[in-house]
Amino acid sequence: MSAWLRRDPLRALLTVLGAVTALTGAVQVVAPGLVLGALGVDRTPVTRQLFGTVGMFMVVVGGLLTHVLLRPDPSRVVVGWAGGQKLGAFLAVCLGVLAGVFAPVALGVAFFDLATAVGLAVYARRLGHPVPAAPVAVVP
Repeated sequence: MSAWLRRDPLRALLTVLGAVTALTGAVQVVAPGLVLGALGVDRTPVTRQLFGTVGMFMVVVGGLLTHVLLRPDPSRVVVGWAGGQKLGAFLAVCLGVLAGVFAPVALGVAFFDLATAVGLAVYARRLGHPVPAAPVAVVP
């Protein structure tokens, strides 16, 4: 086991959650109807296509998060943006439940995303402040 996994359980947990996000996204890409059925959504060609597209973005964000957290010096910017995606997913699913698009069981997914967003915010804060950008030269 890597030393940082033992030293930093939050980072280890977030790495696993990033991988879970990528894996569940891949399932949505390959079998969107299966996931839609579990969430109580009508399975039409449109919903399958859109859910598969959402899954592709989950693969990208989850994979990027996992990749950056496995590096010696994780990027605070990437961790922050991944947290923003998770917060947005929480809000979108909650709105979907309120609108009757998703069954209430989908709130389990929403609160998983919220918990991940909070963990990512805590971890991003621990990473410290980003290095200020170099001044941009204005060309007349």
